[in-house]
Amino acid sequence: MTSKPKVVITDYDYGNIDIEREILEAAGAEVVALQAKSEDDLLTAARDCSAIMNQYARVGAKTIAAMERCKVIARYGVGVDIVDVAAATAKGILVTNVRDYCTEEVADHAVSLWLALARGLFPYDRATHRGEWRWQSAAPLHRLRGQTMGIVSFGKIGQAIAARARGFGVEIVVYDPYLSATLASSLGVRQVDKAELLAQSDILMMQVPMTPETWHFLGETEFRAMKPGALVINTGRGPTIDNKALYRALSEGWIAGAGLDDPEEEPAKRASWTPADNPIFSLPNVIVTPHAAYYSEESIRSAREIAASEVARVLTGQSPKNPVNAEALGLSA
Repeated sequence: MTSKPKVVITDYDYGNIDIEREILEAAGAEVVALQAKSEDDLLTAARDCSAIMNQYARVGAKTIAAMERCKVIARYGVGVDIVDVAAATAKGILVTNVRDYCTEEVADHAVSLWLALARGLFPYDRATHRGEWRWQSAAPLHRLRGQTMGIVSFGKIGQAIAARARGFGVEIVVYDPYLSATLASSLGVRQVDKAELLAQSDILMMQVPMTPETWHFLGETEFRAMKPGALVINTGRGPTIDNKALYRALSEGWIAGAGLDDPEEEPAKRASWTPADNPIFSLPNVIVTPHAAYYSEESIRSAREIAASEVARVLTGQSPKNPVNAEALGLSA
């Protein structure tokens, strides 16, 4: 009698795994759900798994080396920085992700963070709750029309942000080394180098994946090169901004404010966390949301269905729709 293929879900914060279980059991699999916070929490369960799905827990070289029969690692989400793709490829394991499930949500969130900072919504709200009824309580505020918005990384989300921002009368400039001049022209944006981006941007939108090249893309040198009234919005990965440098920039007035969907330490990936770990939480000119830019009820459901369906396809001998390393494995994408 052949045992069922085992699918390990490393961690999840959805409340249950009913969606995943329905899809995977229909494909003949057994589902094992964990709440792992380190690779050591995964090793025993991963050893004989046929597939693994991860939300926040890292699936690194140590875990992959222990795997004896794994066929696919499926990431809940777009970024695969918490999967050692090179190690998986070397072992012949497919890696998949979930694409295009939250473009609208992230773009809406980024623009919401910008407008909340630019229009002083939080200072006004705090002041009125204290009993202060003064328009000056969020001063100085400046007209949005005529400002320059710089966008770092101009994929689908960057383009969706630009489409929304144009309605406020801002000029769009883009820094993306992988964007062709032809495509930039067709999208109606002006490409600039990093120095121009920093010098010109009144609003800097970061929508950047985590790679060795993007780690601390914004640090002390970059913040010192920006306008004193500039706002920084990050709905990409937290470690693309050096938070110690950001704290200095905000507290010493090098820039005016920041909206972050995730601080550098990425709390969801830690076994324990407190705001005291990061001094940016003490600043009034920072808005921080809990890595929620992607969230809507609709997007969460899509991510879960797509990730589980990718595993089901691989386990039933089909090609995944969102392979990350198919070409490196010599497979047709």
